[in-house]
Amino acid sequence: MPTIHLSAPPLPHFINSGHRIMPPGNKPPARRHIDLFQLIVVRQGCLYIGEEEQHYELSAQHALILLPNKYHFPTSECQEETSYDWIHFQTKGCWTLTNTEHAPPLQIDSFTPNTQPTDTGLEYPDIPIFAQQFQLRLPQFSAIEQPDPFISLLNQLSSPLLNDHLTLNRWQQQLLFQQLLLQLASTGEAVGHSSASECAVLAATYLRDHYQEHITAELLGENINFHPVYIARCMQRQFGCSPFEYLQKYRIEQAKLLLLQTDDSIARVAALVGFNQAAYFTACFAKLEGISPRQYRQRFI
Repeated sequence: MPTIHLSAPPLPHFINSGHRIMPPGNKPPARRHIDLFQLIVVRQGCLYIGEEEQHYELSAQHALILLPNKYHFPTSECQEETSYDWIHFQTKGCWTLTNTEHAPPLQIDSFTPNTQPTDTGLEYPDIPIFAQQFQLRLPQFSAIEQPDPFISLLNQLSSPLLNDHLTLNRWQQQLLFQQLLLQLASTGEAVGHSSASECAVLAATYLRDHYQEHITAELLGENINFHPVYIARCMQRQFGCSPFEYLQKYRIEQAKLLLLQTDDSIARVAALVGFNQAAYFTACFAKLEGISPRQYRQRFI
């Protein structure tokens, strides 16, 4: 199933929306070079839409996301009265389309640090503390699993009360739009669920829950009932890294919080996040963050 993978933050944002009723014999216009995503949800009837080489029959309670800057065109006239909603949205983050349920490698942190001079004249990366990214996975074409709450959200989004461009109402539109995307993403997750993704999630959960402890591949396998080799393969596919790399990145993230929120020594921080040796912790921290733990803390003093 074609799946759109969007990195967030930043979250996709709502632009505008509308509702249209198409009489029999009519068809939507053809468009190209529009730098926006368009979500189409059919309430009644059927739309016949093409995007480049792909053709879709979009029947009632089905959703389709048309991609930016593609050629979109009708492939046939409506055979019956057809009502549908459309939503234009955009993202300033990265996105990609795959033809498989498996996502591209998901990095725990995938921001690009900026370098800024400090009071001492040295340049340190300006590293966001809570800028952990995730991927929102949206099926490009899907049946809506829970149409009633989905249509209710569409009705609220198109309410005239929210279209007066007041700041508070625009904010409410964004919140409603995020709920719509969440429902679509849940549909995609349900379709794409597999034992491999379950294994990866179980392993990641165990590593996060026990990151302060000494963890071996054998211990991880015993606790989630999968073979260590299979776990490594699943995590590489799902997260783009091995279990050890995932654990190390998570430990460094917890260390960053402790460096910010406490005055504990570097050795104490290292021990609290599961490193036996402070020197090894410093080396791992510098490799991932580009600066030492001490330099990281000094950025916020």
